Amino acid sequence: MSGTELFALLDRAQRGDDEACQQVLVENVGLIWAIVKRYYGCGVEVDDLYQLGCIGFIKAVKGFDLTYGTQFSTYAVPKIAGEIRRFLRDDGAIKVGRSVREKGQMLWSARERMRQQLGRDPHVSELAQETGLSVEEIASIELAVGAPESLQQETAEGLTLESTLGTECPEENLVEKIALREAIDALPERERMTILLRFFKGLTQEQTARILQVSQVQVSRLERRGLAQLREKLADETGENR
Repeated sequence: MSGTELFALLDRAQRGDDEACQQVLVENVGLIWAIVKRYYGCGVEVDDLYQLGCIGFIKAVKGFDLTYGTQFSTYAVPKIAGEIRRFLRDDGAIKVGRSVREKGQMLWSARERMRQQLGRDPHVSELAQETGLSVEEIASIELAVGAPESLQQETAEGLTLESTLGTECPEENLVEKIALREAIDALPERERMTILLRFFKGLTQEQTARILQVSQVQVSRLERRGLAQLREKLADETGENR
């Protein structure tokens, strides 16, 4: 299906055409399953995970801005994953303390309110000023209550994980293959947290060090080690797929 055809279907779906909505869903079953597979073994039946993925996908269909100029799959992926993760958190499969959940809800409300006021997503520094939380606290809370939503988040130095790893693959292809996310999830805990904080939350090494309660030198080492392991894992994946 061409991009023009997809956008036409999305437009019809957003206007209340249930048939168009179902057709978009059918055309993207592979994308939904690609995300669902990331949550195998979490204690929830596969069919239930798929239904949750479909709910997230339909929310993406309804909320996608046809005039924004971004790929629909890029918008849909975090919506699908987010719906599954919300269920897992609420169902207790992912343990998050009550105070962290409450702060996560407060952050979500503040972000939505500021998005309406500013006409764009607020910067982390703006959220910090609005909520009274530090930048580090916000990053730590968001890591606890939700998955990172972009593989192209810039660090404080203007780098992205994709550019650092030397890959030019579009985000939707990376996510559909799940190679990068699987590689990140397989990292040792401290390396994984370092990569997430640096490349998905855009924190400096100094800010990351404060969250992890280590020195900036240790963060630098953890980052280098994590990136080296990701390169090795992705190289293995590429070799297997040839």
